[in-house]
Amino acid sequence: MRQDNRLSRVLHTLLHLDEMDGPATSQQIAQMLQTNAAVVRRTMSGLRETGIVTSTKGHGGGWSLAKPLDQITLLVIYEALGSPQLFAIGNDDNDPSCLLAKSAYAATNEALAAARRQFEQSLGGITVAQLAEGGHSALSRKRP
Repeated sequence: MRQDNRLSRVLHTLLHLDEMDGPATSQQIAQMLQTNAAVVRRTMSGLRETGIVTSTKGHGGGWSLAKPLDQITLLVIYEALGSPQLFAIGNDDNDPSCLLAKSAYAATNEALAAARRQFEQSLGGITVAQLAEGGHSALSRKRP
């Protein structure tokens, strides 16, 4: 299963957008993330639909934050990305006829659902502003 790294990339992008004086183009963001502008536009459009970012067209346009970082939780971003699957673990048959398989699948599904609830609860308690604070304090410790 291919790893989905959109959440961390979007968080990285939002932190930079907060520090910029104006909008960032898709190309600028793509260079920062070492990807291409089409991927940036596709990803950012989901964030625009949920009111996390805005976009303006034309000269001087680009992507900007639509709200302060302290009003954006990691859960909102995760959901805006379509709540990507967390684990590669799964069942090989959705409706097994064997009662033992049904029992095994139910236990697996229950554990996965509990892990997902815990993950989402953790994300809901963290704002992007908190990440920015952590990044700023780490930077100040590195500076002489």
